Amino acid sequence: MLPIEPPAARAFDFPRGVSSTVLLVAHAADRGVPPERVLAGSGLSVADLADSQHQVTAGQELRVVRNLLRGVDPAGYGAEGRAVGMRYHVSTFGIFGFALLSSVTMLDAVNVALRFWDLSFALALPVVVAEEGRVRISLSTDGVPSDVAAFVHGRDTAAVETVLGELLPGRPPPRFVDGVLEVGLDYLSSPLPQGDARTRAMYEGMCEELVASRRARSGVAQQVRVLITQRLGEGAPMEVVAADLGMTGRTLRRRLASEGASYRTLLEEVRESLATEMLATGRLAVEDVALRLGYAEASSFIAAFRRWTGRTPTAWQRDRG
Repeated sequence: MLPIEPPAARAFDFPRGVSSTVLLVAHAADRGVPPERVLAGSGLSVADLADSQHQVTAGQELRVVRNLLRGVDPAGYGAEGRAVGMRYHVSTFGIFGFALLSSVTMLDAVNVALRFWDLSFALALPVVVAEEGRVRISLSTDGVPSDVAAFVHGRDTAAVETVLGELLPGRPPPRFVDGVLEVGLDYLSSPLPQGDARTRAMYEGMCEELVASRRARSGVAQQVRVLITQRLGEGAPMEVVAADLGMTGRTLRRRLASEGASYRTLLEEVRESLATEMLATGRLAVEDVALRLGYAEASSFIAAFRRWTGRTPTAWQRDRG
């Protein structure tokens, strides 16, 4: 039996980097659709696309997809998805992409992909069957809204094929046939040209750090964290975040309670995490950090920071040296 790891991602609604949305907007621009139109109703702005660290929810990306598909014959949704998928490259995926590139063999790369699937931009989830020296991979759109499922499947299968071709250049990449990509041991044991075990281990460690915070919260709570981060400058009011999720504040409160969370707790978590990140750079004054976190006054931020850490922001920075 081949040592294939089970996919880590169990649902498609994990937060994702903005790079995927950037590619959707670029594809729309090539069709003559302006960015403002394809971003309409998503809660995202053109300025957000310029921030490589910006995160979006799966729901926001799906809104952009729906805007992109306006005017497209539904029979062509799959082909439209494949056209977008071919825009994805290993470099698109940042640290995750470097972990793939530095894998020693193709089998190593496949396992890295399955282990950190939630660092990809895929909405389809991998289903892997390994037996008799062969591996069959399909991408499931179960749970993906039916009106965009064909686009998602086309995009994500094309992206996988494109990335496989870049990992092992000079060799035709395997293709999905009737929804299944099948490879044998000879392909999986192929050494990758940039493979290096020590480098791969370093990037895997970085991937672990990236997914740790994302996996700490799941479901609605994770989506709320992403939306709070986007709305902090305006104070991240719960009713506004709830509206972004298509529900009332009361419904959001109930949904969070069912997951053992509360809006106030999530707001505090996001603010504390971002506060320490910004203060650690040493580039921002305490007043500027307070403003970016949605506090009307620096004194309110200082009191909150002391509650989180037991120290004032200035003392925390000084203790870090």
